[in-house]
Amino acid sequence: MPEMIRSLTARLREFIGNSRRAPRRIAQVPVRVTPLDSRTHVTSQHRLPMASGITRDISLTGLAFVVPAIHVGGRYLTGEDRKLHIQLELPEREIELDALPVRYERLSAEAPENGYVIGAHTTNIRDDDRGRFLAYLKTLR
Repeated sequence: MPEMIRSLTARLREFIGNSRRAPRRIAQVPVRVTPLDSRTHVTSQHRLPMASGITRDISLTGLAFVVPAIHVGGRYLTGEDRKLHIQLELPEREIELDALPVRYERLSAEAPENGYVIGAHTTNIRDDDRGRFLAYLKTLR
């Protein structure tokens, strides 16, 4: 059923246009994700559990990535009060950003990757990392 809904959504976008604000770029970049909540600060991330995965696509305002599990260290990567601290290993240098998970789904057995795909909206990125990120996005088609 979820596959049918995605298919219908994709077809609607073809006919009425894509309402996404920032175009997505296909990119496979290694990613490390730390789940945060309202009581957790980024400065304490080195002691927090982290999930490793790979991006599917990225844009100026968000990204989709695949991780092997939806929870790490007993903490879910998605949820109402959840924030994510994300480290992207770009070719030139690693950058960090904060994001809110907006959707997730389990990948089917036929998918080339195993696990879950998570879509997240970027909420915070340092100015110098933003510049590097924008430069990287310009290299993608």
